[in-house]
Amino acid sequence: MLTAFARAFKTPDLRKKLLFTLAIIVVYRVGTHIPIPGVNYKAVQQCVSEAGANQGLFGLVNMFSGGALLQITVFALGIMPYITASIILQLLTVVIPRLEALKKEGQAGTAKITQYTRYLTVALAILQGTGLVATARSGALFNGCSVASSIVPDQAIFTTITMVVCMTAGTCVVMWLGELITDRGIGNGMSILMFISIAATFPSALWAIKKQGTLAGGWIEFGTVILVGLVMVGLVVFVEQAQRRIPVQYAKRMIGRRSYGGTSTYIPLKVNQAGVIPVIFASSLLYIPALVAQFAGGNSGWKSWIQQNLTKGDHPIYITLYFLLIVFFAFFYVAISFNPEEVADNMKKYGGFIPGIRAGRPTAEYLSYVLNRITWPGSLYLGLIALVPTMALVGFGASQNFPFGGTSILIIVGVGLETVKQIESQLQQRNYEGFLR
Repeated sequence: MLTAFARAFKTPDLRKKLLFTLAIIVVYRVGTHIPIPGVNYKAVQQCVSEAGANQGLFGLVNMFSGGALLQITVFALGIMPYITASIILQLLTVVIPRLEALKKEGQAGTAKITQYTRYLTVALAILQGTGLVATARSGALFNGCSVASSIVPDQAIFTTITMVVCMTAGTCVVMWLGELITDRGIGNGMSILMFISIAATFPSALWAIKKQGTLAGGWIEFGTVILVGLVMVGLVVFVEQAQRRIPVQYAKRMIGRRSYGGTSTYIPLKVNQAGVIPVIFASSLLYIPALVAQFAGGNSGWKSWIQQNLTKGDHPIYITLYFLLIVFFAFFYVAISFNPEEVADNMKKYGGFIPGIRAGRPTAEYLSYVLNRITWPGSLYLGLIALVPTMALVGFGASQNFPFGGTSILIIVGVGLETVKQIESQLQQRNYEGFLR
């Protein structure tokens, strides 16, 4: 692998792409440490360092921003508004015929959908930025911090507008940096920035586990977490690469003196067809009741029930709902992203068939049957992986700092595999061995 890296940097155009990607990453990480106007930076640092600071409710968004959310910096919202906008547009494509028609128009339609995604990202950034400022001003961003109410000392409307504009502009810059990596760098830009944001929190999280440990100065807990992380990475790589290959045969056709078709291929159905999206959906949905209860006044019964049962990651009701929502969204997303009838019609149109299965409706029913069977283990796997931080809370008492689990490990492995494949394919185009012999 080291030899492959050396050869990659010896190739001029590939070296230029790699260095450009690294430069954009440096700019992105610098932006995550620049505070916005109107924030008492000393109070923020004190609240972050205090053990009583509550990061659970905003943990997902903070992870995607590389820790910038709780620091209230220019890139505080990070890539999360763009991810949310992309998911919303992807879901609306199935519902709205106009978007579905644009998707079928090829590159021009895709460019139009991308433009809609940008507009929606800006709108979501304004909404989330306003919510973050209001949360920070009320002191709810850091529950238990002694100076939480002084994080935003100036209550003027102009200061609020300035803070929201700065965070929205930061989100637009992050979106632009991601598109620059996609066009002139290596890999998918948004995925790379997401990868960097999550990976940036690993060293501090691991060191916090070591400091909190009691066995041999914390080194036994530290080594155990590293070992569990390596096992989980191996498991995730194994499942993410697993697929059911359905053989497809194309009939031979004679057109003039030439014969067409007669080839054999397959339809790869991944075990985890939905990727990490069900985990994001389930986490976001469970955040809504907690946020409503947080801003609701009074001490009503429903508010106390939500705070007791739906804000603690180790509560049985929270764990059960989280697991069931992940399984549900896994089936839901697979149902809207893979259409067996459309695949069967395309196969029939070009003379393809599955051996032993008639073309048309029987093919669609067979694909649905296989897809449902492999989605079950995929959804259960997602649910178990997402509950690893909860298991860490029970086992080590370090759920807030446990980095290997849930959304983080799925994104890290997925983006890493995809980026390595892209570098390897460019190396193989130049007759090099690539990463894998």
